[in-house]
Amino acid sequence: MTSPRAWPKAILFDLDNTLWPISPVIVQAEESLFAWLREHAPRVAERFTIDGLRQARLQLLAQQPEFHLDLGKLRRAGLHAAFQEAGEDAAKVELAMLHFFAARNAVTPYDDVLPGLLRLQDKLLVGSISNGNADLKAIGLSHHFKVSVAAHELGVAKPDAAIFLEACRQLGVAPEDAVYVGDDVLLDVQGAQRAGLRAVWMNRTGSTSHLEHEVVPDAIVRDFDELLAWLEHQHAHTK
Repeated sequence: MTSPRAWPKAILFDLDNTLWPISPVIVQAEESLFAWLREHAPRVAERFTIDGLRQARLQLLAQQPEFHLDLGKLRRAGLHAAFQEAGEDAAKVELAMLHFFAARNAVTPYDDVLPGLLRLQDKLLVGSISNGNADLKAIGLSHHFKVSVAAHELGVAKPDAAIFLEACRQLGVAPEDAVYVGDDVLLDVQGAQRAGLRAVWMNRTGSTSHLEHEVVPDAIVRDFDELLAWLEHQHAHTK
């Protein structure tokens, strides 16, 4: 029987759909933004629908794929185009973005997240890596993370190894001493493993997409309780 290995020095998390559900939040944020547009930029609201604005963003993304690195920048560019087409005051775009981001960051963590983060903080360094625009400070969770690396700030997105390596560098740990946890088998699991980290798939939905993509996570868990159980089982009980 092999002896349990030492605890990793760090654990890093994806944010959207790993720590909280994001799709209903984005839907609500877009509805809230459109209500704001009706009141403050009515010519845009008269000319476009929520779906119309979304389709225009997708066309813009197809033309300028570099926007994948910063979806907030994409949304801002889409609004500028819509305001120009509608003959609306472009100075209001930043106010619209502030309204959208406030709603976009009104997330509700899964019930297991806060207790799990508190338990992990007693054992190892905790960080985050995200391709999205979640603002941990606005959400009220930034104090749980030693570092937070975002694609739109670094200029590199998952699954590129560089974003995982940068988070490890900021934490002062080697990739082999870190575990990454995320919900996407390609961006998160495969990306982290190719960068030299171990990767845990946070599979809250019972998906089997890892089989389709032939990705083998180091572990598959449904929540933080299972994540902590895996860590306890795989590793010694001390750092």
